[in-house]
Amino acid sequence: MTQRLHLVFGGELADPSKNVFKNVDDLHIVGIFPNYASAYDAWKHEAQRTVDNAHMRYFIAHLHKLRDEESAASPTEELG
Repeated sequence: MTQRLHLVFGGELADPSKNVFKNVDDLHIVGIFPNYASAYDAWKHEAQRTVDNAHMRYFIAHLHKLRDEESAASPTEELG
């Protein structure tokens, strides 16, 4: 069975009209979630919690899209 992992993270943007973080050392990693629905709920919670700060943004990254599920091992797994 294929896993569809999702990372929820966010932080303060340098400019609210662009997706460039002010300081990547200060990123807030909310967590990794097993499906989009739970990732969306976590994203929504954090986005609503910080709604008063126009520079704060949260994102959902589809971790499963970073892997080539057709091959036995992805390029990063071959490094070990």
